[in-house]
Amino acid sequence: MSFLGFPLMRYIDINDSEEVLRAIRLCDNDYPIDLIMHTPGGLVLSAGQIAYALSRHPGKVTVFIPHYAMSGGTLIALAADEIVMDENAVLGPVDPQIGQSPAASVLTVLDRKEAKDIDDQTLIMADVAQKAMHQVQTFVRELLSERLPPEQADRLADTLSQGTWTHDYPITAQAARAMGLPVQTEMPTEIYQFMALFPQPKRTRPAVEYIPLPHHERRESGKG
Repeated sequence: MSFLGFPLMRYIDINDSEEVLRAIRLCDNDYPIDLIMHTPGGLVLSAGQIAYALSRHPGKVTVFIPHYAMSGGTLIALAADEIVMDENAVLGPVDPQIGQSPAASVLTVLDRKEAKDIDDQTLIMADVAQKAMHQVQTFVRELLSERLPPEQADRLADTLSQGTWTHDYPITAQAARAMGLPVQTEMPTEIYQFMALFPQPKRTRPAVEYIPLPHHERRESGKG
């Protein structure tokens, strides 16, 4: 891998979008971009800026997902020419969240109650939720229409942005490919080696401990 690559790890915020947009601007038009993502999501504004910039880049854009890229991470992945996922990695829905609640769930209140029985704060949240869902749906449709037929882009935009699943629903590589996304699972070894440079913070009492043994010891014990 001899071309530009940069990682997006942790929650995506405005500082991340500033850095990534700056890096993209430094690339020649025909320069391929590799983006490694390991993120639970983040600000729609920041993820959207990065996705727009990547979709406009003339050179090939490849997004590598060794573990997971949820929510805003998935939004960015939709802008790629190619998505490379580990066979066990996942994407996620991109439906907007209003406060601590999914926008789609907030809107169900309008169907279950009459306006006179709904408090003002909930009505305001529902209005914001409706706008947020429309905005994300439109944005996803624009990204997908670059690579998918219009009808397929519309259906997939609805599926991903309109609260079809819970926000943490795991979309596997196989499922993403079936949806029409440009997914393949041949992850370069260099990506795993790179990720090993960023270990998770150690807990006081880890729930899982992995102790590697030499292969010949496993063979001798009859377990290799």
